[in-house]
Amino acid sequence: MQVRTRMEVAEATPPPPTRQASKIRNKRLRTSLLFMAPAFIIILIFMIGPAIWAIYTSFTNMALTGVGAQAPDWVGLQNFTRILRDGEFLNSFRVSLTYLVGSALIGQAGLGLLLALMMQKRNRVFRGILGAIIIACWVIPDVVAGFIWQAFLAGGPQSVLSSGLLNTVMANLTLPQHAWVQEYPLPMIIIANIWRGTAFSMLLYSSALESIPQDMYEAAAIDGAGLWAKITNITLPLIKGSIATDLLLITLATLSDFTLVYIMTGGSTSNNELLTIYQYRQAFQFYQIGYGSAIALLIIVFGAILSLIYIRILRVDI
Repeated sequence: MQVRTRMEVAEATPPPPTRQASKIRNKRLRTSLLFMAPAFIIILIFMIGPAIWAIYTSFTNMALTGVGAQAPDWVGLQNFTRILRDGEFLNSFRVSLTYLVGSALIGQAGLGLLLALMMQKRNRVFRGILGAIIIACWVIPDVVAGFIWQAFLAGGPQSVLSSGLLNTVMANLTLPQHAWVQEYPLPMIIIANIWRGTAFSMLLYSSALESIPQDMYEAAAIDGAGLWAKITNITLPLIKGSIATDLLLITLATLSDFTLVYIMTGGSTSNNELLTIYQYRQAFQFYQIGYGSAIALLIIVFGAILSLIYIRILRVDI
């Protein structure tokens, strides 16, 4: 066994930081905090502050009119117990869950992964054209996207309004026309949200797929593995971190969807009302700010629980 001398050990041990080096490091830290201070202040004022106020409001009977507007009282869990007895809230929760599974988990995540796999080994021209078309749907503002889909699905056999593009095509093909949004509100907004948000998932998965070494696929091919075996044994396990990130982000975004859905439906979808629309009506149409804040808080908690479930199922380290 080789015995190291004291000199060798001393040379291998890094010298302790000097007072001058500590001063330089502390100065750099203070400078960094100084430059980040404006961002922290903005976040505190426009995000953390309103969030704390909304949490407080959810435990009061604050309203825009009546007694709750003049002197709101602390009511504790009264708003939350009312929610559990509210049939409209439970129906909206069911609709939002269906909308989440259909448009985000199956639609955006599934279709985004499929498109990313399709583009993985295609030539640059095909990838550029397909990617540009898909990303164009993503960069369009929600307001514009809502009016595009409203124009596409407008009209119907009994409508006095001019028919939209879809009904015009149906009429030219002698197929029955429908008032699509009025007759099938939930499927229509699911399709619109898939069209709107798939690009994000596709870009995320495309980036993750590029990080997988190609020699792993080549070795699997030599062992006789087919396409499905490569996807299940190589691709999915290696990109599970990206899958968890995508599911987390699109879940939170889908639970907070409002603009696109409200423009398409006008908020009047009867038994197909999302939680965000229901929360908006309670807070700003019925003026029950405290009750609306309680609904918003539950939406946030529901999104956080789903995020933890994704991480647990995929076994991703955080």
